[in-house]
Amino acid sequence: MVRSLSMELVGVTEKSALASARWLGLQKKNEVDEIAAQSMRALLDKVPMKGTVVIGKGEMNEAPMLYISENLGTGVGPYVGEAVNSLEGADILASKSWSPMSVLAVADQGNLLQIPNIYMDKIAVGKEAAGKIDMEAPVIDNLLTVAKAKGKDIEDLVVCILDRERHTRVIEEVRKSGVKIKLFPVGDIGAAISTAFHQTGVDVLIGSGRASDGVLAAIALKGLGGDFEGKLLPQNEGEINRCKKMGILDVDRIYRMYDIVKGDDAIFVATGVTDGELLQGVQFKDAIGTTHSLVIQSKSGKVCFVEGEHNLTMENLLINRKKIDYSIRDRERLW
Repeated sequence: MVRSLSMELVGVTEKSALASARWLGLQKKNEVDEIAAQSMRALLDKVPMKGTVVIGKGEMNEAPMLYISENLGTGVGPYVGEAVNSLEGADILASKSWSPMSVLAVADQGNLLQIPNIYMDKIAVGKEAAGKIDMEAPVIDNLLTVAKAKGKDIEDLVVCILDRERHTRVIEEVRKSGVKIKLFPVGDIGAAISTAFHQTGVDVLIGSGRASDGVLAAIALKGLGGDFEGKLLPQNEGEINRCKKMGILDVDRIYRMYDIVKGDDAIFVATGVTDGELLQGVQFKDAIGTTHSLVIQSKSGKVCFVEGEHNLTMENLLINRKKIDYSIRDRERLW
């Protein structure tokens, strides 16, 4: 069962985050990306599973990145498909602090959508608006629908959009509607997940980003009771051919949550590298590194925040790990 792997997977993202955090602000994006991937790969190979990477940064044997079709795990245990982003926001971490995370998700083999890591147009919401969004509808219609679902005036909505020139038109359209906009600089996994947590103040994510991040966000939102839709945006003939090689003949197809992650047994794990709205970053004191992680189990509906303490002089030996468990039913009461 996939659920039995939860704590092993937390250990993977913890180690990747600990290794990455040392590179904060050093202007070495490629190096930190490589360190994060190597750390994740080394620990994944010790997890009792027969894993195959379905979503990764590379599509062929592009070492050191974790690449699509790469086999990981001990070879004993459940057959699983993996979606990985050893370090979301590596370029931001290399220059300054902006809530990058180490992210990993697994599901039963065959249950995760396999797509090339090209751009994807996306919309994501929390549980109040689940089942009500429609990517084929105008942006303003979706915003009005979400506002109604959440019992808000449209002027009180907050929309997250990746700060890119390609989003100029949609930013202008959202501003004309009176909706508040929260721009973010890189990576949209955390922004999409934020729609499911009230304390972030985020109601909707819209805009385009990496398709791999879209799959990871969808897995998390499924466990949180939220919703996600995406459409691939190939930029040239080469990317269209990459889609065809993966069996995607209709590049205009709208992918719904059930297309992206089938079944109900999936795990999403993320560990903060620097402080963000959902997770604290790695904290170093003497020889101790403290990590903060989020674990979402789709089947049980359980969400855990995990704090780990690691002895850095003994190859990140785990000293202590505390977790707070609560179900989706409890989240509004606790938050």
